[in-house]
Amino acid sequence: MTSKLKITRKAVSRTLGSTAMALGALSIAASPVLAQGANAPLNIPANPTMFGTNDPNVRRATAIINGEIVTGTDVEQRLALIVSANGGKISAEETERLRMQVLRNLIDETLQIQEAKAADVPADDAQVESTYERVATQNFGQSPEAMEKYLARIGSSAASLKRQIRGEIAWQNLLRRNVQPFVNISEGEVQEAIQRLQASKGTDEYRIGEIFLAATDENKAQVFANAEKIVEQLKQGGSFVAYARQYSEASTASVGGDLGWIRLGQLPTELASAAGSMAPGQLAGPVEIRGGFSILYLIDKRQVLTADPRDALLSLKQISIEFAKGTTNEQATKRAAEFAATVKAIKGCGDAEAQATKIGATVVANDQIKARDLPAQLQDTLLNLQVGQTTPPFGSIDEGVRVLMLCGRDDPQVASGPNFDEMMAQMEDDRVNKRAQTYLRDLRRDAVIEYN
Repeated sequence: MTSKLKITRKAVSRTLGSTAMALGALSIAASPVLAQGANAPLNIPANPTMFGTNDPNVRRATAIINGEIVTGTDVEQRLALIVSANGGKISAEETERLRMQVLRNLIDETLQIQEAKAADVPADDAQVESTYERVATQNFGQSPEAMEKYLARIGSSAASLKRQIRGEIAWQNLLRRNVQPFVNISEGEVQEAIQRLQASKGTDEYRIGEIFLAATDENKAQVFANAEKIVEQLKQGGSFVAYARQYSEASTASVGGDLGWIRLGQLPTELASAAGSMAPGQLAGPVEIRGGFSILYLIDKRQVLTADPRDALLSLKQISIEFAKGTTNEQATKRAAEFAATVKAIKGCGDAEAQATKIGATVVANDQIKARDLPAQLQDTLLNLQVGQTTPPFGSIDEGVRVLMLCGRDDPQVASGPNFDEMMAQMEDDRVNKRAQTYLRDLRRDAVIEYN
C-alpha cells in the first residue's frame, strides 16, 4: 500500500494548539480626515466649511490621464482579480473603497506606460505574452487558454491582467533607461559593505516583505488610515504578496514586496526598530518613515554567514494510521494510544515497516525534505531528534494520526555570503528603488488628470 507523505499545517496545529497567521488578498479604505499641524505652508484652516456636496469617493470610477481613458470596465475587471483572491469575502463598503484604490493604481500604471512609450522603451508585446503564459503555468497551473476562461468566469479578463503585466515591464524598462545608468556604486563602497557583512557574522538578518504607501504632509492622515485598513485585511487572511503587488508604491511591488535577505542596518531606523522585535510570520505597521508609511511582514530570519540548521536535508519516514468513518473520539483516542505505544517500541528506521504492519499502519519515506519547508511546529522538534527517534503523534480523526521518524540528516554548509557582484547589485537595487519612488511622484505631479 502506498501513500503520500502528508504533513499538513492543519493537522499539526490541531495537535499542538498553535495557529499561524495567514496572509491572503487585499483591501484598502480611504478616509476623509485631513492631516493637521504639518500643513502650515498651505494655510489650511483647522475647521474648514465645505461649500457643496461633492464627494470624490462616490463619483463613478473613470478618469482620463493625459488624454488616455481608464474606463469603469478597466476598474471592475482589475477589482474582480482582487475580490477573487479574497475568496469573494469583501463587504460592499470595503469593495467601494477598494474600487477607488484600484483606480489610483490604474492611474499610476497608465503614467508608467505613457512615460515608457515617450522614452521609446515600451513593453514589447512578445514580452507581455511570454510573461502572461508563465504566470498561467507557474502561478495557476493552467494553460493560457484555461486561465483566460477562469478570468472571464470571475468577471475579469486576460486583457486586464496583461495590462498589469505591461505596466510592470514598462516601468522596469524605464528604470533601466532613466534611473539605473545614473546610479553609481564605487568599488570602495562595495568592499566596505562586504567588510561590514563579514564583521557582522553571526548576527541576525531578515527576509522582509514591505508594502510602502507614499504620503505628503497634506494627506498623511488619510494614507495612515488606508494603511491601517490594509493591516486589518491582512490579519483577516489577505495575501501579503497580492496586497504588495497591487498597492505598494515601492519598486519591489512587482515581486510581492519581497526585500530579500537584509540586515537591520540596511533599513531606515524606524523600520529596523519594528523588524528587530518581530518573529517569522508576524506583521508590523503601519510604520511612519520619510515619504510615507510602511507595512512589514517578516518572512524569515537567519544569522549572517552562519549555516542555518533549518536548511538541513532530512531523511524521514512517516508512520500513519487512518480512522474509519464514524469513529468516535473515545475509539480514536484508544487506537491513537496503541499507535503511540507501538511507535515508541520501534528500534530504528530499519524496524519501522515490520512494526507498522502489526497495527495496520502505513510507512512512507522521503529522503529530500528541507527542514525549513516543514510546518514551523515540527521544525524544532525534528532538528532536536537523533536518528531513529520520532516526533510525538499528531493529527485528527479526519486526517488520521502520524509520526515522523528521523532516518538521516545532512547539515548545511556555512554560507560564504554575497560576492562582489552580488553585493553591488543589492546596493544598486536599493538606490534605484528610492529614485523610482521620486520618479513616480514627479509623474503624478505633472500629469493632467480628468475625472468623470
